[in-house]
Amino acid sequence: MEALPEVVRAVRGRVEVYLDGGVRRGTDVVKALALGAKAVFVGRPAIWGLAYNGQAGVSRMLEILREELDRALALMG
Repeated sequence: MEALPEVVRAVRGRVEVYLDGGVRRGTDVVKALALGAKAVFVGRPAIWGLAYNGQAGVSRMLEILREELDRALALMG
């Protein structure tokens, strides 16, 4: 996340920038998008959900992430 603004500036719109790694909550998604990422990957949290409770765990993780994202966006106005 720390290097994201520099990467976005360096590519100058020639390629889309995606963030993978360090995303643990909805606010991380908001930060990455605000810093110029076109998309954000959430592999590790999905694996945690899978290990915890299989498909239901992944579904719950996605629900939590979506709730956090919605809350963060609402607080931003």
